[in-house]
Amino acid sequence: MTATALTAGIEGVGLWIAQAPSWAAYRALLAGTTPAAETATRPAPALLPPNERRRAPDTVLVALEAAQAACADAGRDPATLPSVFVSTYGDLAITEHLCQTLATAPRELSPTRFHNSVHNAAAGYWTIACGAATPATALSAEFAMGLLEAMAQLATGAPAVLLVGYDGSAPALLRQVAPTDGLLGGALVLGPPAPGRPRLTLSLDDGEAPPPSTTVAAGNAMAPMLPLFEALARGAPAVVLPAGPGRVLRVELAHG
Repeated sequence: MTATALTAGIEGVGLWIAQAPSWAAYRALLAGTTPAAETATRPAPALLPPNERRRAPDTVLVALEAAQAACADAGRDPATLPSVFVSTYGDLAITEHLCQTLATAPRELSPTRFHNSVHNAAAGYWTIACGAATPATALSAEFAMGLLEAMAQLATGAPAVLLVGYDGSAPALLRQVAPTDGLLGGALVLGPPAPGRPRLTLSLDDGEAPPPSTTVAAGNAMAPMLPLFEALARGAPAVVLPAGPGRVLRVELAHG
C-alpha cells in the first residue's frame, strides 16, 4: 500500500507574539527592521465585542487574533471555514484557579471561569463570533498534530481549513508540571495548491526535531511551530517539527 502525500497551498497566515503582534511585524523582526512601536501586551481581536474581549482569557484572545488575521490574509469568510484549534495546555491560569477553588471553597466556583476552562473555549468563541456552522476541532497536542488533522480534512474533501495553534503562560503551581511562558498564537488557512501560492507537503518520520532557535516566545509550549513560520518568512525549502516522542513531521515548502 502506497501512502498518499498530504499537500496543500497556504492561502493566509496570521501570527501574534508580544514582540511582533502581526505576520508583517514578525517578518520585519526576522529581517531586523522592527520599529520600536511594534510590540503589544494583549491581543484585541476585533471579531469580539468589547465586553467579550474583557471577559475572554488571553489564550482565547491570541487564538482569535491570529485566526482572524489569517482569514483576512486569505480573503476567506471565516464563517465558511472548518477549523482546527490546537493548544498544548489550554488556559492553565483558569485551570489552577478552579483547582484551588475546588480545594478550598467549592461552592464559590465561578460558572464563567468554568465556561472558559474547557479546551475548546477558543473554538467556541470563534464559531459564535463569526457565525460559523462549519465543523470545529479542538486538540490538546503539538502543532504538528493540528497540521496533520487540518491536512487530513483537506484530503477528505474540505475546500479549505483554518488551523490555529496557541498557548499561554502557566501560573506558579502548574508551572512545575506544565512549563510554558508568554503568549503565542499562529494560524494558517490551508487550501488546494495553486500557482503563486506557497505550498507544503508533509511526511512523518522517526527522529527528534531540533529545539526552536527563536529568540521570541522561546518558553511558550507552542514555540515549536515557529520554525515553520520562520521558514515561510525566509523562503526556506523545508522544516522539521516535533510530532511526539521519537517522531518528526517533515514539511517540504515550495514558495510560489
